[in-house]
Order: sequence, then C-alpha cells, then structure tokens
Amino acid sequence: MDVLANLLDGFGHALSLQNLLLSMLGVTVGTLVGVLPGLGPATTIALLLPLTFVFDPVGAFVMFAGIYYGGMYGGSTTAILLNIPGETASIPTTLEGYPMARRGRAGAALATAAIGSFVAGTISTVVITFLAPGMSNIAKLIQPAEYFSIMVLAFVTVTSLMGDSIVRGLSSLFLGLTIGMVGIDQMTGQPRFAFGVPELYEGLSVVAVAVGLFAVAEAVSTAAARNRPEQPPVTLDGKIGMTREDWRRSWKPWLRGTLFGLPIGSLPAGGAELPTFLSYNVEKRLSKHKEEFGQGAIEGVAGPEAANNAAFSGVLVPLLTLGIPTSATASMLLIAFQIYNVQPGPQLFDQQPVLVWTLIASLYIGNVMLLVLNLPLIRVWVKLLRVPAALLTAAILTFATLGVYSISQSVFEVLVAYGFGLLGWVLHRARYPVAPLILGAVLGPLMEVQFRRALAFSEGDPSVFVTRPMSLVILLVAVACLVGPVLVRRRTRKALPAA
Repeated sequence: MDVLANLLDGFGHALSLQNLLLSMLGVTVGTLVGVLPGLGPATTIALLLPLTFVFDPVGAFVMFAGIYYGGMYGGSTTAILLNIPGETASIPTTLEGYPMARRGRAGAALATAAIGSFVAGTISTVVITFLAPGMSNIAKLIQPAEYFSIMVLAFVTVTSLMGDSIVRGLSSLFLGLTIGMVGIDQMTGQPRFAFGVPELYEGLSVVAVAVGLFAVAEAVSTAAARNRPEQPPVTLDGKIGMTREDWRRSWKPWLRGTLFGLPIGSLPAGGAELPTFLSYNVEKRLSKHKEEFGQGAIEGVAGPEAANNAAFSGVLVPLLTLGIPTSATASMLLIAFQIYNVQPGPQLFDQQPVLVWTLIASLYIGNVMLLVLNLPLIRVWVKLLRVPAALLTAAILTFATLGVYSISQSVFEVLVAYGFGLLGWVLHRARYPVAPLILGAVLGPLMEVQFRRALAFSEGDPSVFVTRPMSLVILLVAVACLVGPVLVRRRTRKALPAA
C-alpha cells in the first residue's frame, strides 16, 4: 500500500501543468532528435542535457524521462527506414524492419515498433514501480566490498558485450578509468594527472566528455562521410497501421520481448543488447513464417523492439537502487543526477521520495504521450530524414558548443568537448566501443571510493573482497563473463574450417 500511496503522490506532482508540459516537450524533442540518423538515445540525452539546467531537479528529470523514451522511439524510425541502428541494441530491428520498408510495409513496421514499445514500456514501468523499492531495501545491506564487486561486474559485462573484441573493450574501459582519475584525489587531497593545469584540478567535466564522445563525434562522423554515396530513404506510402494479421503475429512477440528485456535489463550486469538479440533468435525459431526472416518478418521487429524498450526501462532499477548504470544511456542519466547533486543508490527512495516517484509516474505519462504523438506524426518525423548532412552537422555542433559553454562559461570545457569528439570519432573508426569509456569515466571514481572504504573497514586486508561470500560470488560471475565470450569465440573459430 505504501507503494501505491507513493505512486499516487508522484502522479500528483507529475500531472501538474508545468511537469506535463515538460514531459511533452521531452518526448517531442527526444523523438525529433532521435529520428535523425545516427543519434541514438544516449547521444540525444548528451546533446540536450545542458539545456535542462534551468529547471528544478524534479522538472528536469520529468523532461529527462521524456527525452529518454523519445530517443528510443525515434531510433526505431531510422533503423527501419534508413537501415541505421541508433545503437547496437537496434541492430535486430534493422534485420527485418528495413526489408519490410523496402517491400512497401514501412507503415506496419513502424506501427508494430511503436505499439510494441508502448506495451513493453508500460509493463516494465509497472514492474519497476513495485520492484525498485524492494531492491532499494536490499541494497542498503550491501557493504563497500560488494559495491566494488558489482561495479567490476558491470564493467566486465558491458565491455564484453560491446563490440567484437574484448581487448578493444577493455582498452576503452581503462581509458575511461584513467579519465575518471583526473583531478583532486577525494581521500588525500592531492592532484592527479592535472599536469599543473588549474582547470583540471576539479577533474574533466563528465558533461563535456559525454557531449564530445557522442554529439561532437557524431557530427565529425557525418562530416567525414559527406562524399560517400547515400542510399535514399524509403518513402512512406499508404496508411500507417497494422492489419488484423499483423496484430495476430505481433502480440506474442511483444510479450516475449518484454519477458526477455525486463529481467536482463534490471540486472546490474544487464543492458539491452543481449535481450534484443535473444528475442530475435527466439522469434525466428518460433515463427510459422521462417521463410520471411531476412525478407521482412514482422515478428523480427515486434519482439526486439519490445525487448529493447523493456531493457531500457529495466536499467533504471540498478541505476536508481544501486547507482550503477549498465548502458551508455543510463550513464547519461547518472551524469544528470550528479549535476543536480543527487546520488542514486539505496538511500535515494528515502532522501528524494518526491523526485523518485514523480520520475516513475512520468514514465507512465511519457509512454502514453509517445504513443499518441508518434503514430499520427510519423510522416512528420520521416521528413526530418531529408535534412541535408551539412545542416545536421552544423546544428549538432551548435547545440553541443552552446550547451557545454552554458554550464561552465569556460572555453576550456568547450575545447575538452571537441577534443573528446575527435577521440570518439577515432575510436569509432578503429572499432573501439565508446560505452565502456564513458562508463569507466563516470563509475571509476565511485568504484575507487568503494575500494578504499572496503580496505579501510578491513584494516588494509585485500582478502575482504573474496572472504565476503556475496562479493566472491559476484567476482566469480565477472570472471565467467570475461572468459566465457573468449572461449565461445575460440570454439567458433575452430569449428569454422570443419563447416
């Protein structure tokens, strides 16, 4: 009953005129920016993050929730019409969505993606409403050693699932950890990696780093590809909707996708990549129309899109209860929390009940707004795909520059953003994943603090990480997650010649 009372109180705040307008603004702008090629949810939040600082924390996070969901909805449009996934979790959508669009069924593909996302988002938010407070109570029992082990597990799983090389993923992760160490040591007060530059004593701004790695890097990538021949976007003819047969073939994949996405996304080692690919493979196996897969099977869009949205909703559980992001998008939200001096974790539900429950209530509202807005306005969003690359690049750089400068009023921070933009572009060209880097930069300082606290409590005994049962189990799972993919890839390579 306490949960329902808190949720009703959250709706009381979320349904105020100001928060309703902020939610609508968030979903509209999030969808608008998310529709643009290559700008996924993480990039969308990074680009728009500086523009929300004029609001109070509650209003800002209501808007973030809208941007969060809007960016996810918008990403499916580019995946289906342009064959460009906003991020790796959207790849399964391109496998069937783009062929559907090429066959003249873009309207059905977009509709099943939007409705499936709504169904998964609603179910996931209901589960989060009742699951998150319990997880928060359990998290209060976790000691620094367990926190350190959970962060190690998050690092390992995100690194092993991103990209096609664990070595590249670990290299990106360690670079992020190094970035997080720049500035004054929190426990000794000594500067580290500052090289005598006063601007670095407070560390590298995570906002500048995030905007650079996502927004500026995307603009540089767009500019670098200006001379490449582009495939024209699919035209959207006919009505946007689903036939009775489409509904019959979609509703089970929506539910199955939700069952994959929510529990996996809710784990501290979760993420959206694994459940979307699992959903696609399961739908391919269960479908009575296997011959359509690869040619545009609607189940291959419905299931992964539901799994993707459910997993993205699920990542809010470890973010709110443990303060651990398990994706690049969640890392952007953690940066937003830090900017407003709010530390997500076990105490968040006790210390910031109005913010938390208003945020959860706004997820319900934003999900409904997105369904109402997206289906009628899909033709408007599609027109954005015709924006010339030069104008798109200029707009991204303008927003990025003004956003970073508005926070710090420092040209140095703008230069940092552009420097990391070039670094992000180089990493992308070299096929190094960016998500482990930003995760290391954001979580690295927190992991160091928990590591030192654990040693302080144990009077300097490093065995505390393996003598505490929960910490040992988590570290063993992390080792399995790191070694497992390597062994699987080796076995696959050995089996290839025989095949």
